[in-house]
Amino acid sequence: MHSSPRFTARRLLPLATLVLGLTFHATAHAAGELVVSAAASLTNAFKAVGDAYEKLHPGSKVLFNFGASDVLMQQIAKGAPADVFASADQKAMDRAAAEQVIAPATRRDFAANSLVLIVPADSASAPASVRELAAPGIKRVAYGDPASVPVGRYTEGALKAAGVWDAVSAKGVLAANVRQSLDYVARGEVDAGFVFGTDAAIMPGRVKVVATVPTQTPITYPIAVVKDSRHAADAQSFIDFVASPQGQSVLATFGFKPASR
Repeated sequence: MHSSPRFTARRLLPLATLVLGLTFHATAHAAGELVVSAAASLTNAFKAVGDAYEKLHPGSKVLFNFGASDVLMQQIAKGAPADVFASADQKAMDRAAAEQVIAPATRRDFAANSLVLIVPADSASAPASVRELAAPGIKRVAYGDPASVPVGRYTEGALKAAGVWDAVSAKGVLAANVRQSLDYVARGEVDAGFVFGTDAAIMPGRVKVVATVPTQTPITYPIAVVKDSRHAADAQSFIDFVASPQGQSVLATFGFKPASR
């Protein structure tokens, strides 16, 4: 029988990410690149957006730092240079505004997503709904840490609404970001997990979606210029491109929906 993966080392991951991020940012800004700190779920899509942006702006260089939205915000608040912040939920951006990390007038929503329940692709049996996660046969369920990861907050809200939060959280394997939750499921280390729909789509051969989960609030992604950016004009230019028809088209190829507001 496997030992429970709810151990202290997992709690250290965000701190390690923070330290690495600070070093990363300092080096990046010294080289004069536009630094975009973005939610882990945007990794594939934003790399493609960055390529498209650079083609339209010769001589520009966009460098990305991907991770849990709250951790990225903490990096910036602690002095890590960054020009753009894109988070996977409104709460992370609200915290950035409260910490006076962003320029409030530049904040806008640019994409929407969905929450899905996934299992390993070779799973012999799969829960058909979140309520079935409370069954004894389900031993481990991965999701982002609600304290720092937007997908974890969406998951907690959905499970509480379904009346199974206590039962499922007792089996919880907390992930430092949504991609770690995806990896846990893809490697078969857990019976099921919660990720965004766009994350599940990048591993169709290793995970399968068993349910799209209703969330208490819409899953929308806000973006803003970092208040202390040394390249505010370029940062705004990048945000404008993300929201443009071309930027939205790139995001759509990775499964992101347009923001409703």
